[in-house]
Amino acid sequence: MNATKTLLQPPGWAEPRGYANGVAATGRCVFVAGQIGWNAQCQFESDDFIAQVRQTLLNIKAVLAEAGAAPEHICRMTWYVLDKKEYLGRGREVGQVYREVLGREYGVAMSAVQVAALMEDRAKVEIEVTAMLP
Repeated sequence: MNATKTLLQPPGWAEPRGYANGVAATGRCVFVAGQIGWNAQCQFESDDFIAQVRQTLLNIKAVLAEAGAAPEHICRMTWYVLDKKEYLGRGREVGQVYREVLGREYGVAMSAVQVAALMEDRAKVEIEVTAMLP
């Protein structure tokens, strides 16, 4: 665990799986705007949900790197998905691609919200991140 982050787990609460209930952090804040599943040229290479999740996470990783940050510095993620049933139904694949791109960094306060639409018509997921550098 990165020394700048402390997980917040109230006594007696069940351990969350794949996220943290809360995170306290100190350091330099890095805010990553909502990223979607298109490439660096703003072109979609796939309409598949998991392929877009992978590209979205790669985009987040690239923006973090510009600040000298890495996945272990992420404190908060908010996922916006078009289809809650697809997100939940493909949860194992989501977890697999998350670990592939970001590693096993689960000390992250996460929210996931189903939305009616995203700004780009082909986008199926958008994720925004807050990270903290020591």
